[in-house]
Amino acid sequence: MRALIALLLFACSSLVYALPEAVRKGEADWRQWGSGEMTWLGFSLYRATLWVVGEPATELPASSPSALQLDYQRDIPRDRLVQTSVDEMRRLGASEGQLQRWEPELRRVFPDVKEGESIIGVHYPGRGAAFFHRGRPTGEVRDADFARLFFAIWLDPRSRSPSLRTALLKRPDS
Repeated sequence: MRALIALLLFACSSLVYALPEAVRKGEADWRQWGSGEMTWLGFSLYRATLWVVGEPATELPASSPSALQLDYQRDIPRDRLVQTSVDEMRRLGASEGQLQRWEPELRRVFPDVKEGESIIGVHYPGRGAAFFHRGRPTGEVRDADFARLFFAIWLDPRSRSPSLRTALLKRPDS
């Protein structure tokens, strides 16, 4: 029984360390906020996990960094990731001029992903976003409007997946 309790405590304490060191070094106190599954036509595409800095609060902190970790359950080529992101940001209000500037940035920071790999985007409100693949930085986009609209794909009330949004924004147990 003691071994089981120790194992459970270790598993719970290691959730904070699921983010790679390259992400955690900027902020010391990352906490998991919510997590959910993205499916399309019954197929699981990825598991999304939202991370925030600091202690759990009653609502998602708007001015602190947050990270969205996408753990892919299928191979998805870079072109598909970029085009889907552009289409969704357009749907959420990005102008064609913005999208023309941001599409090359997305191509620069997004890789092709294989099943079992992760992409992590870190939103720095008012500053932009940084991206990581397989625990290593792939680049930054220093544009606050880009970061706001990119993360809105998952977190905006108009998200295409309301159930995933709800799971991501579900307040963690205190």
